[in-house]
Amino acid sequence: MPRTAELSRTTSETDIRLRLTLEGSGTAEIATGVGFLDHMLVALTRHALFDLHVSARGDLQIDDHHTTEDVGIVLGQALDRALGDKAGITRFGAALVPMDEALVEAAIDLSGRPHLAWSVAFPAPRIGTMDSELFEEFFRALATNARMTLHLTARAGRNAHHLAEACFKATARALRAAVAEDPRLAGAIPSTKGSL
Repeated sequence: MPRTAELSRTTSETDIRLRLTLEGSGTAEIATGVGFLDHMLVALTRHALFDLHVSARGDLQIDDHHTTEDVGIVLGQALDRALGDKAGITRFGAALVPMDEALVEAAIDLSGRPHLAWSVAFPAPRIGTMDSELFEEFFRALATNARMTLHLTARAGRNAHHLAEACFKATARALRAAVAEDPRLAGAIPSTKGSL
């Protein structure tokens, strides 16, 4: 059976509807009102081979912060829900992804222990209209709500757009590996504790 989750989150700042399927084909329907975030979520979906539908309305007249963070929250919650008890999953995933001169490494443990280790510095304060500092907020919200450990490290890069895109693609490839079912586990929980 496909692992799916459908969630919504409404606050005084945002209204988000999201549907995630882990056994997807890379199909994305994304409308957050933040153009560059849409572009990055499409890239994540394509390279993780998930199917992702996101509709978000936020207080963009203020800035992009609430929408970006809240999409990360809901996507993380959907990932956690779609994984269920995590029986039979590979659990760990890592990827080193180049984007022209940029090179970013992502390492993931679907451990149930949320943590973001962020070692990415952007050379420009904005990409289009989006503040570069919001990428850390997005990935922190994603990691916290997916209850996963996520390390993102930029090994090289001078172009802010390329660095951001490499972050999303590396995370996608690491997630693709981590959520994959390992037939050798035969449905067992991949932990000596017996639960994740």
